[in-house]
Parts: sequence; structure tokens; C-alpha cells
Amino acid sequence: MTSIKDVAQRAGVGVATVSRVLNETGYVSAETRKKVQDAMEELNYIPNELARNLLHKKSGIVAIIIPKISHPFFAEFVLYAEEELLKNGYKTMICSTYSEQNYEKEYLNMLNRHIVDGIIAGGHTLALEDYASVSRPVVALDRFLGEHIPTVASDHRIGGRLAAEKMIECGCKCVVQVQGALVVDSPSHERHYEFERVMKKHGVKVYSYEMEWNDFDYGRYEETARDIIKKYPDIDGIFAVDVIAMAFLKQLSRMKKNVPEDVQVVGYDGTYISKVSVPELTVVEQPIPELSRRAVKMVIGMIEGKRYKNKLVLLEPQMRIGESTKNGQK
Repeated sequence: MTSIKDVAQRAGVGVATVSRVLNETGYVSAETRKKVQDAMEELNYIPNELARNLLHKKSGIVAIIIPKISHPFFAEFVLYAEEELLKNGYKTMICSTYSEQNYEKEYLNMLNRHIVDGIIAGGHTLALEDYASVSRPVVALDRFLGEHIPTVASDHRIGGRLAAEKMIECGCKCVVQVQGALVVDSPSHERHYEFERVMKKHGVKVYSYEMEWNDFDYGRYEETARDIIKKYPDIDGIFAVDVIAMAFLKQLSRMKKNVPEDVQVVGYDGTYISKVSVPELTVVEQPIPELSRRAVKMVIGMIEGKRYKNKLVLLEPQMRIGESTKNGQK
């Protein structure tokens, strides 16, 4: 392998001069810089990126921690975030925590060791105290991790209200909503509180079903849908995230219940899969591209020295009418 000494010899300069060119430290004349760069190109010299990162304490990499990359919401978020990071000169490290609980802690350790410059944290495996000692750039996606860690999320109160108003408009009298584990401190719980508040205000009966912590398995979603329909045979409305809503569509079809004639189904997220379901889902659509852009902008700002305290960025979701609600039929 070509070494820095080989480059110095070919360029006719000292090793220290080559080092200054590589690390952009100290003065090097334009003529000498060109000699070094030409020598590196001729010898096909590849600099030791790890050594340079340690010197500058910067890797040019941002880690995105998510529970499961196959989940449509997180897949879309990563897609847009990676594009935005690339525009700003950063590479993306995708970190899935679904299979191993200690992965999220390991990624935090990587941040402290300067292997990554910042983290966008959307995982669900660590408690708040694990983030309390982190002083380097972290932005939370739809979670509260402490006053020094900014959070980017949808305005879930608006989302819950939109879903409730849609079901009231469709004449629902008894509905079920499926919510995430309450042990996770997340702004997303607000949509369920608001959904229930609005429905009950209009005299609609609401059953709330809490999913197990960190549960992102589709097989489990199908079991949940089947169990809920059997337990609450009188329901005429269902509110759940896209993947769970689609599991309900499947089970309702198997049980010979018609959507939307017998049961209204409203999804939450508005990911690509909501457009390919049969019938197409009516959804509350989260602004995933903008969530990604804002999270990236904030983490880069923190890498460059900006600091936040009790910062919460809320973006407004929108209703998209599909075929799973009565007046949404095409």
C-alpha cells in the first residue's frame, strides 16, 4: 500500500508538508499543494480517514437510530433524511435497534467517541437517563429525551382531532383506537388523548388498546386486529397507524365485514403503503419529508455549535381521503 512517505518522496517535500495538505492545517503554497495532490493521484494514495477524523474530531457521518428499517414510516423518514444529509455533505449511518436492546446505547457511545458527528434518535429502547449525560449533538424524532435535546414531531393533537372529526362525520357510534406503549415518553400520545376527548364530547364510545413496548412485528399486528374485532364486535370505526390499519382491513375482510359500509377505518402516517391497500386508506398524513428536513437541519446546526433548550418543533399533519370511509369512496 502507498504510504504518506511515498507521496512525500514523489512530490519532493517532507512528510509534514503532505500531512498539512491532507489535514488542511498550516500554510502550504499553492504550487506545493498541487505537487502533493498530483503525487497522491499518480500513486493512487487513499488517506487514512479514521486518522483524519480523530484529528479533527469530525467524521462527516450522522447516525439515524430507528426501531425497524422495514417499518414504512421510518423507511420514508430515512429516505428523505439521507437525501438532505447528502446535500449538506454528510453521510448517513442507519441504526436499527429492533433486534438488540443494547444497540441504541452502543450508538450513543459511537457519538462520544467521535465515530459519528450527531444522532437523530427515533429508537425506543433507552430510558431518559441514558441520554441525560450526552452533551454532543442529538435530535429526537417524536420522543422527549431531555431539555437539552430538541424534538421534531407532528402536531399529534391536530392529527387526533382530524381523525375524530372524520369518524363523527361518518356517523360512528363505537370506535377503537390502537396506541403505542405509554411507557415511551412521546408527543404521539397526544393524538390519542385528543381523539378520545373529541369522540366522547360527541357521545361516541371509545375503546383504547395499548400495544406492547417496542412492538413492530406485522404478524403481531394481525393478531391484535383479530383479537380486537372479536373482543369488540360492536365497533363501527377503527383508528390506527397505517400498518395496523391495513392489518384490520385484512381481518375485517376475512370476517365478512365490509369497509366502509360496516366499519370506517382511518390510518395515521400516510405512508406509501396506505395508497396500495384495498380499499385505499383514508389517513391522517404526517409531513414526513419536512420532519426529515427539520431534524437534519437541527442536528447539523448542533454539530456547528448551536445549542437548544426545551426546543419542540411541531409540524401540521393533513387529512387525505381514501376509500375506507363512507364519503371517501371513489
